[in-house]
Amino acid sequence: MSNPKQMHLCGFMVAGPVVHSHAIWRNPAHETPFLTLPYYADIARTLERGMFDFVFFADRLAISDRYGDSHEIGIGLGDQDATRMDPMPILGAMASVTTHLGLGATRSTTYDAPFNLAREFATLDHLSGGRAAWNVVTSMNDGEALNFGLAAHLGHDERYDRADEFLDVAFKLWDSWDADALILDRARGLYADPGKVHYANHAGTFFRSRGPLNIPRSPQGRPVIIQAGSSGRGKAFAAKWSEVIFALQPSLARMAAFKADVVRALEVEGRAPDAAKVMMAIMPFIGKTRAEAEAKRDLHDSLVDPRVGLSTLAAHANADFGSLPLDATIDEIADTGSKGNLAALRSIAGNGSMTIAEAGRIYGRGIMCPRAVGTARDVADELIAIIDSGAADGFVISPAFLPDTFEDFVNEVVPLLQASGRLRSSYAEGSLRERLAGAGGAA
Repeated sequence: MSNPKQMHLCGFMVAGPVVHSHAIWRNPAHETPFLTLPYYADIARTLERGMFDFVFFADRLAISDRYGDSHEIGIGLGDQDATRMDPMPILGAMASVTTHLGLGATRSTTYDAPFNLAREFATLDHLSGGRAAWNVVTSMNDGEALNFGLAAHLGHDERYDRADEFLDVAFKLWDSWDADALILDRARGLYADPGKVHYANHAGTFFRSRGPLNIPRSPQGRPVIIQAGSSGRGKAFAAKWSEVIFALQPSLARMAAFKADVVRALEVEGRAPDAAKVMMAIMPFIGKTRAEAEAKRDLHDSLVDPRVGLSTLAAHANADFGSLPLDATIDEIADTGSKGNLAALRSIAGNGSMTIAEAGRIYGRGIMCPRAVGTARDVADELIAIIDSGAADGFVISPAFLPDTFEDFVNEVVPLLQASGRLRSSYAEGSLRERLAGAGGAA
């Protein structure tokens, strides 16, 4: 009998009061000190104790003020963009309290320069001993453009054209130091071999960069590349560059269809079907009984104002639909921002009858993140069933509350996954990339 397929696990985070769940900061059990360092350090320790492959932080570069052309709802009620601290310093702190946990940050190819990002991730990869990951985004809306002195956001396909060249430049910069360029011969006073450090000399449509990078080659050479594009162009970009593809699909059928699309796109790029691990978002609610788990879910949902979900939805759609009545259908929202998210909402609606108010409730409680609700055994069995169906290679665990969800999952679900041979019981030596490529540890 063949060994059961092991799954990869990621902890999904935002450096602020909201992740997918808009109820996190309203946790009635305790405060959520999202502006403090110990909060993030404790989460990192918990995820490493649970044998997670990595944590990654989603990020955006603007508040949400598309809904009603105002920041009143987003700031007043605390939407997903009301506060987002820079995740890179937080990952540096997480690196200092962990040994194996991979460390991923979101950075935009639309509002940064390749040299800056190449330098940031090379630094993180060195300091973490080969655990850095970059969640590549092209950014979503005009609010971000305005913060960088532009009148409007670039068009969807143009953003991806820029992103393709951005990664090309970044890879050249990471490769500008050969692996053996650093000599550090103290007796002879030789620091590095100049013949093994190369200029990039890139001159393209969007970027010019001479290089070389002013940091020696890092343990992984470059960070693990994560991508979450769900449009056709986004999937093609992910198939070209990514080693991990994060997807938020609201049903098993959509998970399977997404995975099949990824495999086809990888084939077009000449890559193996398993060259990029597809990891699906799941929000678990775990109880001693199913009734207890359902009560946790219902309490969580009761804390979400539909209007706060609409504020985040407007930001993702890059559309101000605040003038539309709440009983209007989501088909009246323009496809200008995150096209994949709107398509997923419409798939839930089926016949297009979902109202804007209903969409706000769904978005506020978890941005369409599917839930696994039940006992630890129920949740473990559901994850295993998805893996065995071939619809995913692993899961991005999205918390309903912090640190509560991660602690419940690690304490109760992880031991069941380990006992079934579906999750490592110890970390193997090596980099994050090596762990993702292989089994990653002892079953």
